[in-house]
Amino acid sequence: MRRLRRPSAILTALVTVAAAGALTAVAWTALVARPTPAIALENGLARTPPMGFNNWNFTQCRSEFNETLVRGIADAFVRHGLRELGYQYVNIDDCWARPKPGSASDTTQTGRDANGNLVADPVRFPSGIPALARYIHDRGLKFGIYTSAGTKTCNTLGFSGGLGHEQQDANLFASWGVDYLKYDNCNNQGVDAQTRYKAMRDALRNTGRPILYSIVEWGRTGPPKVWEWGADVGNMWRTTGDISANWTSMINITHFNDDLARFAGPGHWNDPDMLQVGNGSLTDNEDRTHFSLWAIMAAPMLIGTNIISPSTNTLNVLRNADVIAVDQDPLGRQGTIVSSSSGRVVYNKVPSVPSHGVVMYRVSRPAPANRFEAENALIDQGVVEANHLGFSGTGFVNYNNVVGSSVQWTVNAAQAGAGRLTIRYANGSTANRPMDIAVNGTVVVPGQAFNPTANWDTWASATITAPLNAGANTIKATATTASGGPNVDFLEVTVAPPPNEFQAEDAAITMGVVESNHLGFTGTGFVNTDNVVGSGVTWTVNAATAGAATASIRFANGSTVNRPMQVVVNGTVVASAQAFNPTGNWDTWATVTLNVTLNAGANTIRVTATTVNGGPNLDRLTLG
Repeated sequence: MRRLRRPSAILTALVTVAAAGALTAVAWTALVARPTPAIALENGLARTPPMGFNNWNFTQCRSEFNETLVRGIADAFVRHGLRELGYQYVNIDDCWARPKPGSASDTTQTGRDANGNLVADPVRFPSGIPALARYIHDRGLKFGIYTSAGTKTCNTLGFSGGLGHEQQDANLFASWGVDYLKYDNCNNQGVDAQTRYKAMRDALRNTGRPILYSIVEWGRTGPPKVWEWGADVGNMWRTTGDISANWTSMINITHFNDDLARFAGPGHWNDPDMLQVGNGSLTDNEDRTHFSLWAIMAAPMLIGTNIISPSTNTLNVLRNADVIAVDQDPLGRQGTIVSSSSGRVVYNKVPSVPSHGVVMYRVSRPAPANRFEAENALIDQGVVEANHLGFSGTGFVNYNNVVGSSVQWTVNAAQAGAGRLTIRYANGSTANRPMDIAVNGTVVVPGQAFNPTANWDTWASATITAPLNAGANTIKATATTASGGPNVDFLEVTVAPPPNEFQAEDAAITMGVVESNHLGFTGTGFVNTDNVVGSGVTWTVNAATAGAATASIRFANGSTVNRPMQVVVNGTVVASAQAFNPTGNWDTWATVTLNVTLNAGANTIRVTATTVNGGPNLDRLTLG
């Protein structure tokens, strides 16, 4: 039986420091509330966020993923006292099944038996899945399994997926004693997401066995988005792409999940992905921050590290009963931000019993050197305030409602050239609040639009390009109407990329999304191409003169196989299957270079995946 503490002393345990610097504190007084009736899929499961383990984050598809490891994890749950704290699911991820024979691209064969049933890999799981499930059940734990809502799973070896086999696979899982299904989104053949995930929901229900249903659609399709329809379909749904074991990935996912609190509750949870505590480049303090944030967000807590022999810090984080109690509070409210200043964010979470405590933690690293806060600039007819959420620094500038109110920054540039100027603002009115943008006394953009952002707590950015001098520059934003300007948070100044560099996120994207959950990219993100033939990007570039050039594409391929792409320049194929070989992991970038012929003026350069694995992550194109 779980012995979780009442929340009366809980929140003082959430003191974490993710980076050097002072802490911020807020008195936290809880409201008393009763659990509300669920309006979700009613299978009686996941009344609090599921807790357990999944192997993917530390083994992926490597050979150490086998039944010996999984049994060792179950034993570790008991040995380390994790079971008593509420961790109950021991889940296996992709690569548990027998791969299809022959080439992974051969669609005429499957990894199923003569009756069409999935078969476990006899090398990894020689005793079979039912025996593994019994071993886990005998230790008072539950067993989870993985497949995909597509013809194959996400791994490139070609494991059969559940699309078109929903009832057969659900019946098989139930007969094996499965308690949890993670249902991924790869190789979905373009079939509507709701159709695919509802088919498996109905199949699981038809088995009569209670099986927790985890939708892993990545928040990719829609509108409507998965969090808008997921409560009627599954017990939890992934809101983003995969998490990586680094601070940037974890915090980006946290910030995305911030806005989805209203969709979560008993039986239906936002899933920001499995825990990376104990993995990668996360420091001990960052592990604590990560775990605390997942608790505040009422997120599923699936351990993703090797707990057979964990470090002392990892075990201490994962066994913090106070933090676990915040996550497992039966009211099931996801925490929301109540203040944000100078990189320090404070969340409020309403528990089911009265309590009072202090929440103190920092969830962002210091502001970049190219950021200039509005409150530190020269202000004409405006005031510094801090009465809205989401700003950085110590406040923002509220312009007076008059023509001519302004903010002027002085910034330094290392060299003369084009600069990219980004102004972060909030406009809670219903009308545009235009401003003239002047650089060094010359208006470079008259009447730059600062359109409504829905409310004064919602921030957006306006970006322009303007020439900068080497050394000091003045940048001034002046209201042009009697409504004054918007609330202005900061100015960021970056050197514009060389004219021969073209970011993938600015190109035309076919079957892919812009993400920033890995390290080392340039620009504002990279393109994660879908795992289908035909995914890719098209750049439109200008050349001063016609002639020969080189085209270098920067990419990351964290899989174990080549992800070839066709390269087409102005309609002509210059490489039918250009290799994009593995780079070791998704945080390591490499470059492929091709010789191309460009026209004077506009040119199109298109790269398109030629296999069902899709292409690599694409960062930028450089012409030489």
